[in-house]
Amino acid sequence: MPTLILVRHGRSTANTSGVLAGRTPGVALDERGAAQAAALPGRLAELPISEVVTSPLQRCQETIRPLLEARPDLRAHTEERISECDYGDWSGRKLAELMDEPLMQVVQAHPSAAAFPGGESMRAMQTRAAEAVREWNARVEAEHGADAVYLMCSHGDIIKSLVADALGLHLDLFQRVSVDPCSITAIRYTRLRPFLVRLGDTGDFASLAPREEPPGEDAAVGGGAGAP
Repeated sequence: MPTLILVRHGRSTANTSGVLAGRTPGVALDERGAAQAAALPGRLAELPISEVVTSPLQRCQETIRPLLEARPDLRAHTEERISECDYGDWSGRKLAELMDEPLMQVVQAHPSAAAFPGGESMRAMQTRAAEAVREWNARVEAEHGADAVYLMCSHGDIIKSLVADALGLHLDLFQRVSVDPCSITAIRYTRLRPFLVRLGDTGDFASLAPREEPPGEDAAVGGGAGAP
C-alpha cells in the first residue's frame, strides 16, 4: 500500500495572533508561512509524489501552491474530509480566552468525549479523516501501484488524529503528538499495519532549544504556531 506524506499548512495569520481559526474563511499564510511553503518543493525534491490531496481551506491551498508550480504534472484534489475540525462557536476566538472554558479540560485530557458547541466532536473529526485516508490509499494504489507516494496537506489536529490512528493509540492520547506548521509526517501503510516513519519533521531543531517562557503543559488546540 502507498506511503502517505502529511504536510501541515504553513504558519498562518491566525497562528501568530493566537486565534483558533477553525474553518473561518480568509485565513492566509503569514510571511513566515509563505516562506515555509516556498521551501517545500526543495524538501520534497527526491520524492516521486503521484498525487496531491488538500484541505479546501485557504492556508492549505497556499501551502501546496509552490509545489504544484514546481511540478506542473502533479494533479491536485480537494478533499473536504481532511478539512480542519469544525470548532463551531469556538471558531475565531482567542485561544487565551478559551483556556477558561470548562470544555478545554475535556479537549486536553479526554478528547474522545469532546464535542464543540455548534461544531463537531473530535471522534467525528478523526473518523472522517481516517476514512478519507483509507479511500485515498486504495485509489492511489489502484492508479499508481503499491509503492506509490502521495501527499495530503491538512491541519494540526487532523494530522495528530491520523498519527494516533496509525499507531493504534486511543484518541485520548492524541494530544501527546506535536506537529509544527509546514512539518512533514510520513506513514507507510501495509496490508497488516501502518508504520510511522517521520513525525513533525521540519528540518529545524531550533524549536527544541529552551525558551525564556517554557511552553505550557496543555496541547495547542488547532496545532500551534511552531518555533518563535
